[in-house]
Amino acid sequence: MPSATVPLPANAALIVVDVQLAFEDQTYWGRRSTQSADTNVALLLDTWEHTSRPIIYVQHESSSPQSLFHQSNPGRAFKPFLMNRNTTTPALHVHKGVNSSFHGTPDMAAWLRSHGINDVVVCGITTNHCCETTARVGGNLGFNVWFVLDATHAFDQTTPDGEVVPADTIIKVTAANLHGEFATVVKAADVAKAATGGGLLLKVV
Repeated sequence: MPSATVPLPANAALIVVDVQLAFEDQTYWGRRSTQSADTNVALLLDTWEHTSRPIIYVQHESSSPQSLFHQSNPGRAFKPFLMNRNTTTPALHVHKGVNSSFHGTPDMAAWLRSHGINDVVVCGITTNHCCETTARVGGNLGFNVWFVLDATHAFDQTTPDGEVVPADTIIKVTAANLHGEFATVVKAADVAKAATGGGLLLKVV
C-alpha cells in the first residue's frame, strides 16, 4: 500500500474529551488500557500551545445526583494535570450530557466553521464511548478527523452474555471501526511531529 506525507493544518483544533477525575475511580470502572494516555494528552497540549493552535476542552456533566459527573461530585472536575496547566487557555469549553462532543453547549461544529477550521484532533476518555462518538459525528458532519488512539483509554467491557472484553481489545476495535471510515487513526508522537512541521506519514487507502 502506498504512503504519503500529509501536513497538519495550522488551525487544526485539538479536542480534549472528558479528561475528568471521575475516570480515576478504578473500583467503579475496572481495568483500563493505555497507561500513557494522560502523558500523551499532555504532549498534544504542549504541542498545541507551542504552535498556537486552538484547544477545545469538553466536560461531561450529568443531571443525576448519583452520577460521578454530577456538579455536586468532585469527579466532574478535570484531572489535575489539565487543571494545573497555567499556560493553557482553551479557545472553547464545551459542556455536554451525551457521548458526542458535537451535541453540547456551545455548538462546537458552529464554532469550528465560524473559525474556518476543518481538521480536528480527538483525544481523551473513553476511547470507545465519547471519543469514538465524537469522531464518528465529526466525520459525518464533514470534518477531517484525526483520532489519537494512544492519547485515549478504555476500560474492560462486559457483553450481554457476560463475556469480559479486555480494554486493550476495545481500543483495537475502535481503531478498526474508525480508520478510513470516520477518521484517520494516528499516534501522539506522530501528531506532535506533524504539528511542528514534519507532516504525517500515512498509508493511502
